[in-house]
Amino acid sequence: MTKLYAFHNIPFSVASKLFFFIAFIFFLLPVANFAQDMAHNHQTEAVSEESEGHEKGKEFNMENMIFNHINNSNEFHLFGHVSIPLPCILYSKEDGLTMFMSSKMDHGHKAFNRYVMDEGIIKRLPADFPGGEVNIGHIEHEKVNGEEIAVLHHEGKEYQLEKASSMLAFTSFFDFSITKNVFSMLLAAALLLFIFLSVSKGYKNRGRKAPSGFHNLMEIMINFIIDEVAKPMLGDRYMKYLPFLITNFFFILTCNLMGLIPFFPFSANITGNLAITMGLAIVTFLITNLQGNGNYWKHIFWMPGVPVPMKIFLAPIEFLGIFIKPFSLMIRLFANITAGHIIIMSLVGLIFVFGNVGESIGGATAGAALAVPFTLFMNLIEFVVALIQAFIFTILSASYIGAATEEAHH
Repeated sequence: MTKLYAFHNIPFSVASKLFFFIAFIFFLLPVANFAQDMAHNHQTEAVSEESEGHEKGKEFNMENMIFNHINNSNEFHLFGHVSIPLPCILYSKEDGLTMFMSSKMDHGHKAFNRYVMDEGIIKRLPADFPGGEVNIGHIEHEKVNGEEIAVLHHEGKEYQLEKASSMLAFTSFFDFSITKNVFSMLLAAALLLFIFLSVSKGYKNRGRKAPSGFHNLMEIMINFIIDEVAKPMLGDRYMKYLPFLITNFFFILTCNLMGLIPFFPFSANITGNLAITMGLAIVTFLITNLQGNGNYWKHIFWMPGVPVPMKIFLAPIEFLGIFIKPFSLMIRLFANITAGHIIIMSLVGLIFVFGNVGESIGGATAGAALAVPFTLFMNLIEFVVALIQAFIFTILSASYIGAATEEAHH
């Protein structure tokens, strides 16, 4: 009987072993990948300092390791000092549109047309800095009036680096680059387009036959969104908003799962980026309020059946709720995904806290013995969190839209 359960006619006993082996490798890869990366960097720093006559070895900085991983970047880091360059698309009033590959900056060792890369992010030098390709030294970070600024010393002069314009601060240039997160989002969109077109084509070719394999999995997930999210929250109106809800769920789920795969072209912390979760929340905010009917707005500004003094008191609170709901969507997704990445990276960092690689093998081994089991366990939890967070974001979006479009009960 056991031989009837098979993956493509592989006996179940063999298939189960293969499955658990693949799963083990999948969950072990983050440890191996990040450990190799940090070991390479740490050894490089030690050799560099020794060649300069300094004390061999450098104190491990876990904070830098964590934030270098979870932050966005203008290049896709592979391992050690090997990265895949990404297109830089920059605009300034002085120089107009400038386009080049991030490899022009040599991982932050060169300035190109007064643009430099600081911790993976493009920044701009003042107008009196030389143009073209210029070899530069180390960029230092200083705190002035509680704010951290980046400073470059070049040929006896000090130059302060300028960040790109953002919603909070407009500066002299705008960054429209294809960063690691942008590239990963485009990849997620392409994967989803390919999957849905393949499933759709499969249904057309199959006719009345029952779906199997991956098509069956997709049908189960789509029916789950319909039966457990769309219909309960939207009732008879669910078909109008179903495409948005399905797209929302699968896009967030795909981005979450891509972040758990620690090698190119995946590994980007997409939904752990506040700007991305804000964009997703804004879409829900716009649909909710643009589709909201008179009953929805009446319950916000002049609640029926409530004494007038209470209406005056509650109206500002209800109005704030319009913005608090999407804000909670944004923060919840961002915080949960980022927290998972930080915990995993912190556990990996224990290997280097317990002992420097190449200097204290016993300490590093003790750190690995402690970090690896916990990291594997956290990866299993993060896999579940990826599913749960996609579901929560979708069901809350559906509930907000449902409340805004519901007709008054008499």
